[in-house]
Amino acid sequence: AAAVAVWTAFALAGADIAPGARFAASRAVDTVAATSSRTVAALREQAAFEQARRADPFRDVPAEELLAGLDGKDVVIAFVESYGRAAVEGTTFSAGVGRVLEDGGRQLERDGYSARSAFLTSPTFGGVSWLAHATLQSGLWVDSQLKYDQVTSTDRLTLAGAFGAAGWRTVADVPSNGAPWSVGASFYGYDAQLNARNVGYRGPAFSYARVPDQYTWKHFFDRELAAPHEPVMAEIDLVSSHTPWTPLPELVPWDELGDGSVFDPQPSRGLSPAEAWSDPKTVQRLYGESIEYSFGAMFSFLHEHDQPGLVLVVLGDHQPARIVSGPDAAADVPVTIIAQDRAVLDRIASWGWDEGVRPSPDAPVWRMDAFRDRFFRAFGAE
Repeated sequence: AAAVAVWTAFALAGADIAPGARFAASRAVDTVAATSSRTVAALREQAAFEQARRADPFRDVPAEELLAGLDGKDVVIAFVESYGRAAVEGTTFSAGVGRVLEDGGRQLERDGYSARSAFLTSPTFGGVSWLAHATLQSGLWVDSQLKYDQVTSTDRLTLAGAFGAAGWRTVADVPSNGAPWSVGASFYGYDAQLNARNVGYRGPAFSYARVPDQYTWKHFFDRELAAPHEPVMAEIDLVSSHTPWTPLPELVPWDELGDGSVFDPQPSRGLSPAEAWSDPKTVQRLYGESIEYSFGAMFSFLHEHDQPGLVLVVLGDHQPARIVSGPDAAADVPVTIIAQDRAVLDRIASWGWDEGVRPSPDAPVWRMDAFRDRFFRAFGAE
């Protein structure tokens, strides 16, 4: 740094130095200028982020007013791991996913549900899911670990926090976690946290996914929704579609789930990650099958467990890795709201979202940080 400063001083002063040295000085000045420019830009970005955090239009609004349109409803935000726009359009596997969504959508209609869908632009791509979760819940663009650490150390109002303040029991169901999640308590304020170690699962892991999505839905229902209860708000992370997408679980009869040991024979039926990842086409196929499984489990759950008071927000956290989504894919993820009560969907009619559970290529696209504020406005006291 001292050498750069010396070269810079000579160059700026117009000193008579050797041609080679003059070139070195020029390079040094360029390096300093580029570094300084990046530093200034980063500082400005952090300052703008902090300003946005402090300027919260809903900070002082009573929580019960923010969520009056959902009074008495159970509200679940379900993140489907790696569920990106690539899953629903323009890829070799999107047709298969589309068939599952369309068949599931028709079953939902027969069961009395309606749905609206669109896209959200995620702040992350191919991983780092917690940035997307924080963005959706806080209404801030959390696109780096630095911003995540910054916002989660504050009292920024989140969706979970607002529901909790308004009287809902709040639950985080994160089957990828093996221990209590400190941020879940300190920032989101969840009343209860479910993870791989406290849901009674005794079956096998499926690579990253310690607990199959089907079991996650069943255990959550049995614990939180089956008996008469006060309204529940939950974030559920559905991780069966997490990379490496092999081996994948298969659906089993709901009354045979038990402690999950029914899944014991299944992992050996799939390819190992090493085998699968030797061929990009195989990886892409398995990714599509993982999304089909995740939505198949969700649709089957909603069919088997009638819940007229449920409002389900299901969305992706980010696109899958480039090996699957392609080199030019944008960061968009599908988002769908499902409910039996048509009054819920009437509240979001002005959003212009597509009917059904599969957004069209022309469906609206919002940045993910816009969702919290629009949600509060849609379901606030009229």
